[in-house]
Formats: sequence, structure tokens, C-alpha cells
Amino acid sequence: MNFDTWFHKQSKVLQIVLLILPLVGWIVDLLVRWSAFIKKNSGVNLAMALVVTFLGEFWILTILDAIWIALYNKLLLEE
Repeated sequence: MNFDTWFHKQSKVLQIVLLILPLVGWIVDLLVRWSAFIKKNSGVNLAMALVVTFLGEFWILTILDAIWIALYNKLLLEE
């Protein structure tokens, strides 16, 4: 699963747009987080993947990820 690699190769504007769309943002966030966990097997990635999976309907998480992408070119707490 290389969805995180594909996502990070996209332009910053496209990444932000994909994250701020309500349902699409949650799905993209899920795919990127679980893909990053499977690849790197990190506890932080697992914790954030579980948070987004169970609390992802809260729009604030995807907005924080969009802001983090704009500032640091990675998702919040993504390793």
C-alpha cells in the first residue's frame, strides 16, 4: 500500500484540497495514515491512524492536517 507516497508526491495545493473536502478528507486521511503505519510500523502512526479512524468525523482533525501540510509538508504527527 503506497497511498502515502502517492499523496506526498502531489502538489501542496492538491493535498490541501483533498483534505478539506468533508468526506473525501476523512477517507484520504485514513488511507494516508494506515498506509504510513503499514510501511513504517510506528506507534505514533498507529495511534494517529486509530484516532482518525474513530474520531475522523470531527472536521477539526482534517483541518489540522491541512494546516500541517501547508506548514511542514507532512500530516500532523506523521513519521
